[in-house]
Amino acid sequence: MGRGRSAGYDDQREAILARAAELFAQRGYAATTMNRVAEACGLSKATLYHYYQDKDALLVGIAQTHVDRLEAIVAEVLAEPAAPEQQLRRLIRSLVHEYAGAQHAHRVLTEDVKFLGDEDRQRVLDKERAVVAGFASVVAALRPDLKAAAVSKPLTMLLFGMINWLFTWMRPEGELGYEAMAPIIEDLFIGGLAGVQAPARPAQEG
Repeated sequence: MGRGRSAGYDDQREAILARAAELFAQRGYAATTMNRVAEACGLSKATLYHYYQDKDALLVGIAQTHVDRLEAIVAEVLAEPAAPEQQLRRLIRSLVHEYAGAQHAHRVLTEDVKFLGDEDRQRVLDKERAVVAGFASVVAALRPDLKAAAVSKPLTMLLFGMINWLFTWMRPEGELGYEAMAPIIEDLFIGGLAGVQAPARPAQEG
């Protein structure tokens, strides 16, 4: 009969992922070795392999866990009955809050997903697209005319441009923290959305 997992097995896996995400974010995935991860975690290399079979498994775990959380946030917000503006404000606030506690994982997701195998990369990208689609559906509900003009998705990507890159310049110890920035992003995007004009479609050639 095989030996069962210890009570702290899952906690240790999460701790390893967090430390690996920090190393990948700081040093780059390609430049980080399993030896370095084991050392940073205070584990022997043999013990590290007990939890993750290789560096690829660490990358999959980091990217999958992070994007699963983002997808769950969007699903939870969209499941609650609320006006589109309130939904969008909550979506923005929730993602900013999530990123504040997952800066390293988010950097790995945005910069190192290219190192994933084809199947893993496709699965992660599909989940990212689902997150974007959730946001785009709320933007379209706020401005149905922009959906008809095929602008909802580009506007959503502009919004993600604001949210996704906060970690490149925000400093937690700065005058404005993530909690203060979230409503600023909400007001900037939603206020600007009201003024967006649907672009004229090019005339069709006869």
